[in-house]
Amino acid sequence: MIRKLLRSVREYKLPALMTPVLVFIEVAMEVMIPFIMVELIDEGIKGQNMPVIIKMASWLLVAGIIALITGAASGKTAAYAAAGFAKNLRHDMFYNIQTFSFANIDKYSSASLVTRLTTDVNNVQMTFQMTTRMAMRSPFMLICSWIMAYNIDKKVALLFLAVIPILFGALYIIMRIAHPTFERVFHMYDSLNRVVEENLRGIRVVKSFVREKGEIKKFDDVNEEIYRGFTKGERTVAFNSPFMQLCMYTCVILISWIGANGIVASGNAAPGLTTGGLTSLFTYSTQILTSLMMFSFVFVMYTISKASMVRVAEILDEQSTITNPESPVTTVEDGSITFENVSFRYSEKSEKLCLDSINLTVPSGSTVGILGATGSSKSTLVQLIPRLYDVTEGCVKVGGIDVRNYDLDTLRNEVAMVLQKNVLFSGTIKENLRWGNPDATDEELEHVCRLACAHDFVSAFPDGYDTYIEQGGTNVSGGQRQRLCIARALLKKPKILILDDSTSAVDTKTDASIRQAFKSNIPNTTKIIIAQRVASVMESDMIIVMDDGKISACGTHEELLTSSELYRDIYEFQFGLKGGASNE
Repeated sequence: MIRKLLRSVREYKLPALMTPVLVFIEVAMEVMIPFIMVELIDEGIKGQNMPVIIKMASWLLVAGIIALITGAASGKTAAYAAAGFAKNLRHDMFYNIQTFSFANIDKYSSASLVTRLTTDVNNVQMTFQMTTRMAMRSPFMLICSWIMAYNIDKKVALLFLAVIPILFGALYIIMRIAHPTFERVFHMYDSLNRVVEENLRGIRVVKSFVREKGEIKKFDDVNEEIYRGFTKGERTVAFNSPFMQLCMYTCVILISWIGANGIVASGNAAPGLTTGGLTSLFTYSTQILTSLMMFSFVFVMYTISKASMVRVAEILDEQSTITNPESPVTTVEDGSITFENVSFRYSEKSEKLCLDSINLTVPSGSTVGILGATGSSKSTLVQLIPRLYDVTEGCVKVGGIDVRNYDLDTLRNEVAMVLQKNVLFSGTIKENLRWGNPDATDEELEHVCRLACAHDFVSAFPDGYDTYIEQGGTNVSGGQRQRLCIARALLKKPKILILDDSTSAVDTKTDASIRQAFKSNIPNTTKIIIAQRVASVMESDMIIVMDDGKISACGTHEELLTSSELYRDIYEFQFGLKGGASNE
C-alpha cells in the first residue's frame, strides 16, 4: 500500500530526499552544541580561560546558525514535497475514477469519493510531511544524542536504553486501541458528506416541504457521531503525552541524583563526569526523550491516517470492470442494434435479473420508442448499448459487432445519450454544448439548438449563447435543461441517439417539434426514445413495451393496439378513453 501511494511523489522526489539530509545536518549541529558546552564550562568558565570561552562561543554561534538555516530549509522542502505529493495523489485518484464503469461507481458512493479526494488525501499529505521531517529527525536525534551521552557517562546512557522499550511498548498498546476507532470515524465522514450532498442538491424540495429541522437533525446526528468517535480516539491517544513526560522527568531526576551524588561524594564530580558533562547530559536527556515524544506524535498521526491511506489506495487499485479488448474495432459501420439472449443483473450477489432473455433487432436509421412502468428496466436496456454496463449473459451488437469488441471511445462517440438526470456543468451555454464537439462553430451550435427547440429561449437571454450556467444548471428550467442536453448530444452527430425520458419536462407541442426535427434532419441516425407518454412514441417505426425486465410486446402503434393489452390500457388511459385524463 505504501509503495503504491509513494508512486505519486514523482517529480517531487528531490525535495523529499533533500529533507532528511537537511534534517540530519540540523540534528548534527544541535547535538554538537551540548558537546561544545562541556569544554566551554569545564575549560573556559571554570578555568576562567577567555580565549577558550571566545572560541567555544564562536563554535556555538556557527552551529546555531547552521541548525537554523537547515531547519528552515528542511521545513520548506518537506512542505513543498508533501503539497506536490498530495496534488499528484488527487490527480491519480481522479484520473482512475474517470476510467470507472458504472458498476465501479455504484460500488462507491459519490460522497465517499469526495471524502477520499479531500479529507483522506489531506491526512495522507500531513503524514507524508511529518514522515520526511519529524520521523527522520527523531531517530537521528535519538541515536546521535545517545552516542554523545554514552561518551560522557555509560551508566546514564544505559538508563536511556532501559526507558526506550517501555515507551515504545506503551505507544504500541495505545495505537492498537485507537486505530479501529479512527477507522470507523473516516467511514462516518462518508455519511456526513452524503447528508450534505443530498441536502444541497435537494434544497428546493427541503424548503417546499419545510423539512429544514429534519435535515438539521439528520446532519447533527451524523456530526455528533463523528465527534464522539474522534473524542474516543483522541482520549486514548492522549495517554501518550503524560506517559512520555513521566518517563522524561523520571530520567532527569535520576540523572540529577547520579550526578549530584557524585559531586557531593568527590567534591568535584563522579568519576569521569565533569560539571560540564553533567550539564550536557541534561540537554541530551531532553533531546533523547523529546525525540521519542516527537516520534510518538508521528506514530499517532500515522495511526489516524492509516485508515485514510487504505481508502486512498482502494481507489488507486480499483480496476474498471469495462476495458478495451486487445485489438479493438475502431469504426462503427452503422446504427443498427441487436440484442441476442441478453440478461443482466447489477450485482453478482443479486438473484433477480434486471433484464431477462432480451432478443431485439433495430435497423439503422429507425426510430424506436420504449414504454413501460417505472422499474421495468427501460434505462437499463439502453445503457448496455454504449457499454456503460456489460451484459451478464448474451451479447449486444452495434453495426453487427459485439460492443465488447469496440474501442470504448469509438463506440461512445457514436452513441449519444441524454440521460434521465440532465446534467449541465458550470460554464457558458457554448461551453456546455461543445462537450458534444469541442471544435463546433457558432453556426453549428445554433443549428442543433434549433433542432432541439432551444434556440428561441437561448436567444432571449441577455448574453445569448454566452449566458453562464450555474452548477447543475440551476438557473434554467427543467425543460430548458433537457433541450440543451439534447442539443449537446446532437452536436456529436452520432449514429445512435438515445433519449432516456429526456422530454418529460417539455410541453407536448415542443416534444412533437423536436421529434419532427429529428425525422427531417437526422434520418440516418438510429433514434431510441424512452418516454412515459404514448404521444411521444406513437409515430415510431417500432414501439417496445417493457414489463418487469422483459419485452412484453413489440410493434407499431396500430399493431400494439390490437396485440398488447398493456399498451392499449396505457394508451386509453392517457387519451381519456378509459377513465383517465388526456395528456394532450
